[in-house]
Amino acid sequence: MSLLPQLIDTIELERLDELEFRGNSLFIGSPRVYGGQVIAQILHAANQTVPLDRWLHSFHGYFLSPGDVEKPIRFEVEKIKDGRSFSSRRILAKQGDRTIFLSSASYHIFEDGVSHQQSMPNVAQPESLSSFSELFQQFAEKSKVKPRGIFSEESQIIFHPVEHYDPFNPGIKPPLNHTWFKLNGNASSDIRVQKTLLAYMSDFNLLITSLMPHDMSMFTTPVNLASLDHAMWFHRPFDMNEWMLYVVECPSAGNARGFCTGKIFTRTGDLVASVTQEGLIRIIE
Repeated sequence: MSLLPQLIDTIELERLDELEFRGNSLFIGSPRVYGGQVIAQILHAANQTVPLDRWLHSFHGYFLSPGDVEKPIRFEVEKIKDGRSFSSRRILAKQGDRTIFLSSASYHIFEDGVSHQQSMPNVAQPESLSSFSELFQQFAEKSKVKPRGIFSEESQIIFHPVEHYDPFNPGIKPPLNHTWFKLNGNASSDIRVQKTLLAYMSDFNLLITSLMPHDMSMFTTPVNLASLDHAMWFHRPFDMNEWMLYVVECPSAGNARGFCTGKIFTRTGDLVASVTQEGLIRIIE
């Protein structure tokens, strides 16, 4: 049974007043709140405060403290600007008196203009590939680890990785991976819903890519991986009910941090979003 309906319920927050919201967390196998969930929730909160003729085109955020999955999260929105073409919002995610995430989001009316994009890589099609949950199940049986949450068949999103990657025997690989994905079920085609779900997905597989040249994974090396900041730009319409391709690379790692970038394409080759993230990579001695 897919966790997608629970994810959508988790993103759709309780409104406390005009600019304040409250939500809970969906457990995906970690005691910490998944970063993509907080991002999706802050965007949902900001969406409720913006004129209907404006659409999210970018957000930037900082992970300030790990979130506790057992505690509710309060979201506070500040209206920074409502201009003729753009609206800006500042959003805080808090647990108690502790701010766990700080973000800004920008919205734009639809305008015609020049258009070009980078081409999508030529990779194997998703139907020819095994799902991440199937691959992980095989690896987990060997290491007696039970797949849970995003690693299981219940995952809210289906992932079909292009490159073979064994998290229990990672080896040395270039810091680049391609992954097909789509929702494990169906969701509204409303673009605001679609963007929050894509933001949720965008935190997946980024920092893992920074480990690929070093024969490391979370299952073989004691390492503290934590997202530090995350930014995303939305370029064109899309539908996560259909297959999409996530191209992730890590051009630089050093000083206990890894910098990763992502590009998201529709199956027909439209570049619909770009992502950047820097994260902590601290080896535990």
